[in-house]
Amino acid sequence: MTISGMTGFGRSEGALAGWSWAVEARSVNGRNLEVRFRGPPGFDALERAAREQAQARFQRGQLTVGVQAKRSEGSAAVRLNLEQLDRYLAAGAPYLKSGQAGPPSLDGLLALKGVIETEDAVEDPEARAELETAMTASLAAAMDSLAKARREEGTALLAILAGFLDRIAELVAQAETQAGEQPAAIKERFARRMAELIGEHAPEERIVQEAAAMATKADVREELDRLAGHVSGARELLKGQAAVGRRLDFLTQEFMREANTLCSKSASAALTSTGLDLKAVIDQFREQVQNVE
Repeated sequence: MTISGMTGFGRSEGALAGWSWAVEARSVNGRNLEVRFRGPPGFDALERAAREQAQARFQRGQLTVGVQAKRSEGSAAVRLNLEQLDRYLAAGAPYLKSGQAGPPSLDGLLALKGVIETEDAVEDPEARAELETAMTASLAAAMDSLAKARREEGTALLAILAGFLDRIAELVAQAETQAGEQPAAIKERFARRMAELIGEHAPEERIVQEAAAMATKADVREELDRLAGHVSGARELLKGQAAVGRRLDFLTQEFMREANTLCSKSASAALTSTGLDLKAVIDQFREQVQNVE
């Protein structure tokens, strides 16, 4: 099983007993799992089903789930709203009496807004339960489609993240080589400084002592060891089956902490340049990690 992304789209359709519906589920990045649902009036149980199914499949991401349902013509119950019809007749009575208007036709009255009402509500509890079961199955299908899309994004992310980790490992190895040259460079730099201050006969023992102290402060082996360990840890996380986005995000912060310390301890332009390259790659890695569930 590969890592999963947090962006995707899923759709499913269904029909039963004169009803037809379409379910759409989409998701974007999010620190936690958040589900927003919009469904047809009268089918309140669908929202609970959508949340339960989302929690069973996902751990992070902002999900928007929508169900659009309609009843086919001829299957919906029709009701004559006599109260509304009486209001129209009462409003038109003065015009009839004054002769300003002729008697209304039946088809004209029935065409007035609100006179004929279509009832989409399902009154029979068994029929409603059957419809909700079928719609819930469509919800599951749309969620499965969304999960598949997120896994596909995760497959693409896996290759990108692995590439960044390889580059980080290369830069760490390069920094190790450059760090090994630091003590000699520090000694030479300190010897020149001492010569400038007290002349050409600066004591070798003093130079060695001071250079050793400076080299100790500039020792970056601990930072490089931690960076190498973080690379190994990140690779193991990418092999896992659980949602690893939060752990990778934390590990990225540790990457950057060590890279910053490396740059601050650097005593050579070459090592500083490598440290800056390292920070740039870590930042690119961090941006992609934000897409991992």
